[in-house]
Amino acid sequence: MSEPTGSPRSARPTLSRQIRDGLLQRIVSGELGEGDRLIETKIAIEFGTSQAPVREALRQLEGLGLIDGRPRHGSRVLPFAEQTIREAYIVRAALEETATRLAMLAGTLPFDRLGEEVEEMYRRARDNDVHGIGLASARFHRHVVQAGGNVLLTRAWEALQIEARTAIALMVTRPKLERVADEHRELLDVMRAGDVEVACRHARDHQWAYADTPHDPYGTPKH
Repeated sequence: MSEPTGSPRSARPTLSRQIRDGLLQRIVSGELGEGDRLIETKIAIEFGTSQAPVREALRQLEGLGLIDGRPRHGSRVLPFAEQTIREAYIVRAALEETATRLAMLAGTLPFDRLGEEVEEMYRRARDNDVHGIGLASARFHRHVVQAGGNVLLTRAWEALQIEARTAIALMVTRPKLERVADEHRELLDVMRAGDVEVACRHARDHQWAYADTPHDPYGTPKH
């Protein structure tokens, strides 16, 4: 579940998101492996909550393709396939390229808010806060997508569970966090410069870099 637009950065994450992120970390790290059962009652006791937020967290993990839930049989961890996560970046690249074009043509990009998120990323990088920089990154891109003004596009983007997939990408690739902030500042600078085609290409390349394909978006082989 995504944060409401404009929610304060200090707001505590929902219980379901805390549970989702905790289980996500264990799956990506290998602490939870293929075939391991996830029992709602045990997870609820561990996190000190009812089963309702646990169910929501498990639904989100199932949507990410990380677990398989079956009625009356509980949930089991699926083999962690990095490629299934990275494939989402190809879809995301297309969505954000289109949103960038729409927003720039309409002149609706919220540059002040985008700049605030970049500064937040630098702060999180200095604190080595992987989770925090992931959330700031997701907010940055949400501002762009929503500025495009296309409800269907926004819904498709949200359906990718951007916060969770960003967290996975950061766990798997382990980039230098300051470089993550630098990449967003570069993207913001290109958008501010006002060249629509250059900005769209940059927006597309920004996501495609995480797709882990043997070629770039233009068919050029990667070396």
